[in-house]
Amino acid sequence: MLSKPKVSVLTALYKTNHQHLREAIESVLNQTFTDFEFLLLNDSPEDTELDKIVSSYKDKRIKYFKNEKNLGITPSRNRLMELAKGEYLAVFDHDDICHPTRLEKEVAYLDAHPETAVVSSWIHSFPKNKTNHNPEQNAEIKVALMEHDVIAHSACMLRKAVLVKNKICYEEDFSPAEDYALFMRLMNVADFYNIQEPLLEYRIHENNTTKKQWEKMEKAAWRVRSLIRAEHPALYSEYMLRAKHTTKIQLFGFIPLFKLETTGYKTKVYLFNKILVFKIKKNSRLGEK
Repeated sequence: MLSKPKVSVLTALYKTNHQHLREAIESVLNQTFTDFEFLLLNDSPEDTELDKIVSSYKDKRIKYFKNEKNLGITPSRNRLMELAKGEYLAVFDHDDICHPTRLEKEVAYLDAHPETAVVSSWIHSFPKNKTNHNPEQNAEIKVALMEHDVIAHSACMLRKAVLVKNKICYEEDFSPAEDYALFMRLMNVADFYNIQEPLLEYRIHENNTTKKQWEKMEKAAWRVRSLIRAEHPALYSEYMLRAKHTTKIQLFGFIPLFKLETTGYKTKVYLFNKILVFKIKKNSRLGEK
């Protein structure tokens, strides 16, 4: 009997740029960690060129599937999770590039921290040459999730047993923010962690889902935020204490005069938006430094 792989890498394809797909596949096959299966699911079955590209890689770890018709990203992600045999599920988008040590470092963290069900990392966006700096520890991640998704989905690895036990999957009602909703469902049952280095190259181009569906994604993310805040009032209160609120006072409506920055119980007052004049603390003396 064949042993199950440690990791299942899950990638949904949809009208994927052919060169981008080759770069994505090769970045997975060149991982320093080798105990994985690589599941690719074609959700644009009419694009037979994708069949040819995938079949050109003679690697037994690759398992290729096609939907009979276009189902959309959420059902495709769920089908990939059902097909996966690995203990851990590594999400990976079809146009990104994994750093060689991505799987190795994420597996090592999950192995050492059984309470954690989601590990991700920073990502480097190109060609903009920008690296995100998402928070590291579970507590700060969950507070930050009150406002926006701070877990890079295409760089994340999930503990499959936690998903199965709690019957958690991607939800069509929240598409195209189904990843944010997935993390929301996991908040009550597991911990999160972000490795503090980029382990993935995130490709920015005109066909990105984020670019093409920005308005729809924002509406879906708003629904997720509303549910998170309702279900986790203590975390939301903590977020409001940490959040920075800025008020600007202008002379004649256009000359910068004062800027007030409020975080929790502290307010800083700046002259001309730059010079710190004094700080104010609630229940303390005005002007306390």
